[in-house]
Amino acid sequence: MVTVNSTQTALDALSAPSSSVRLQAALAVGSQADPGTADVLVARCAVEPDFFVRDMLTWALTRLPADVTVPKLLAELRSGRAQARSQALHTLSKIGDAAAWPAITRSLLHDPDDEVARSAWRAAVVLVPAGERERLAADLAEQLGRGDRSVRLSLSRALVALGDVVEPALRTALASRDPAVQAHARATERLLRDPDAAFDEAQRIVALGPERAC
Repeated sequence: MVTVNSTQTALDALSAPSSSVRLQAALAVGSQADPGTADVLVARCAVEPDFFVRDMLTWALTRLPADVTVPKLLAELRSGRAQARSQALHTLSKIGDAAAWPAITRSLLHDPDDEVARSAWRAAVVLVPAGERERLAADLAEQLGRGDRSVRLSLSRALVALGDVVEPALRTALASRDPAVQAHARATERLLRDPDAAFDEAQRIVALGPERAC
């Protein structure tokens, strides 16, 4: 039987100097699945520096009832701290509660922080209702050409996950006067046609042309 003292000990350890201790603490809290730990878990997500610990914190939150966690995560989307917004979006995508969809706003999808925007793209693809998929595709496609390779790859994957509804948005992007937008759109189109194609290979073919790439 889990005691109050053991729960509090695990929660206290979430702020220990050692990342391995924090990881074990997050595992222990998640294993206990006590709804009363939600506030501390959400707060820790906003400041935890270690990727693996953050991932365990997300897992711990998914173990709790959605009606407890989702409202707290939605409140984090208004935080001035980028990591708080990013982690809340990531956790919402893992919970998959469709009630969170209205909170995935255009401002989050276009957040100037790349990590927040990437988390928003992934969450949006998971939560979007069928009737909103085409609008979401158009909104995401507005950002083709954004960022470095990892950002572009995240955006392409989000668009491809929406399926054929992205085709009109890609056609619009292909007509852009911006070469970076055109190239990103063509690479995304190639991935849509051939999901097994590597992103780097798709970009190479776009850059060289299909004949020269052979």
